[in-house]
Amino acid sequence: MLKFDNSYSRLPSVFYRQVTPTRSSNPVVIQTNFCLAKALNIDTEWIAGESGIGMMSGNLMPDGANTIATAYAGHQFGYFVPQLGDGRAILVGEIVTNDGDRYDIQLKGSGPTPFSRNGDGLSPLGPVLRE
Repeated sequence: MLKFDNSYSRLPSVFYRQVTPTRSSNPVVIQTNFCLAKALNIDTEWIAGESGIGMMSGNLMPDGANTIATAYAGHQFGYFVPQLGDGRAILVGEIVTNDGDRYDIQLKGSGPTPFSRNGDGLSPLGPVLRE
């Protein structure tokens, strides 16, 4: 199981929007980084099992998950844009290691968010790996 800390959700709501991942039919595991799972204190049997696959596919959120898309500002096409955001990335939660380091568990290509534009939302594996 996972124990999440959701510090982003404690920020003012201007920094994020609540979202629900788009369900995936018949998810398939291509590869699992068991070394990273161990480093994050994630049970490797859990991550390879039905519940872990369900979370990583967006189909089943564990207790403590708080799925959000984050907002940010930045330059795009040479101009400052005061509000951008995750168009197809959904933050499930943060894991805090025994050393106090924080790691985000994020689903990429898991469906549209309030920040999606044309072409954002769901994504095939190739573009997600390149991003």
